[in-house]
Amino acid sequence: MKVLILGSNGNLGTQLLQVFNDRNQVLGLDSYNTDFFDLKKLKNKINSYLPDVVINAVAYNNVDKCETDAEVKVLAEHLNILLPKFLAELCLENNYLLISYSSDYVFGQENRDFPYSEWDIPNPVNYYGLTKAKGEEHVIKLGLLGLKHYLIRTSKLFGPQGKSSFTKKSFFDIMIEVSKKQAEIKVVDEEISSFTYTPDLAKYTNYLISQNYPFGIYHLINKGQATWAQAAQALFKVLKIGITIIPVSGQEFPRPAPRPKYSLLENTKMKPLPYWKQSLENYLKKYYL
Repeated sequence: MKVLILGSNGNLGTQLLQVFNDRNQVLGLDSYNTDFFDLKKLKNKINSYLPDVVINAVAYNNVDKCETDAEVKVLAEHLNILLPKFLAELCLENNYLLISYSSDYVFGQENRDFPYSEWDIPNPVNYYGLTKAKGEEHVIKLGLLGLKHYLIRTSKLFGPQGKSSFTKKSFFDIMIEVSKKQAEIKVVDEEISSFTYTPDLAKYTNYLISQNYPFGIYHLINKGQATWAQAAQALFKVLKIGITIIPVSGQEFPRPAPRPKYSLLENTKMKPLPYWKQSLENYLKKYYL
């Protein structure tokens, strides 16, 4: 099978490359070898490869800059809306299978305390979430016209940092860095959702294809839920580091973009990913312990 991965040097893309390189012919495209803003050249590059599967792991995800910076909004609109639309149209035209990733941030406006299913209607609270929801719309619309696709929603990614200079460190890596300088750390005890380990997400993306699951929307997140503060406490428990985590309200750290108080995703359509604490322990044992 010929697989094309866009964003192959990102945090998720790097893991996708590792998973799909086994028994497949894989080509990775990233900013070092591809201009994702020149859609004409991108179309020629994709069609010259003639992939069976196109995986789009490209996104702009600086939530606060999306909310306040006009230039960044244009960037986010291109990468989160126009690029998925372009890929959906191209894949439908050429009968390629499209895998597109979205976010739990497409939800969150309602006062809610039970998980969002694959059938719930997006209702984002910030501009980043709105761009991801609009990107979803194009994929879903063309799915009704015959596009072969898996639209995968996920949340709070963590794992090994990708090779691209644009990749961000995960929450856990940032907490470890802060712990080297502080004995006490204030952490927001809000925003309930799922933490997702990128090697697990890449593995289960491959599983969707290999097991011929029906096309459509899937929620792929590790089992369990946590606030940021609860996650930090779990982190330092595994590391056996005597850091005091002080749970605080989000008002303690005001940010330009509002966040969902609750955006837990429910996986109802395939086997569950491992429990997030176990995957966190696996990550720490491999890279920190």
